[in-house]
Amino acid sequence: MKVVGQQRAFGRRIRELRQARGWTQEELGHRTRRHWTYIGGIERGERNPTLKVIADLAAAFDVPVAHLFSNGGKP
Repeated sequence: MKVVGQQRAFGRRIRELRQARGWTQEELGHRTRRHWTYIGGIERGERNPTLKVIADLAAAFDVPVAHLFSNGGKP
């Protein structure tokens, strides 16, 4: 998978986790200390988040980092 495809897949996973919790992008941004437009960029695959941002996302969702890269049990 190319980097852009990986970024989009990661972004879809972040959106999936956020929506499952009923959070807005603004709420997730608050929880990660990031602007909501940055969260939107991640979800659209336009941003390449650093390890620090990925760790902050995992902490906000209260999941291990590896969980952000899983497909949520979908094929």
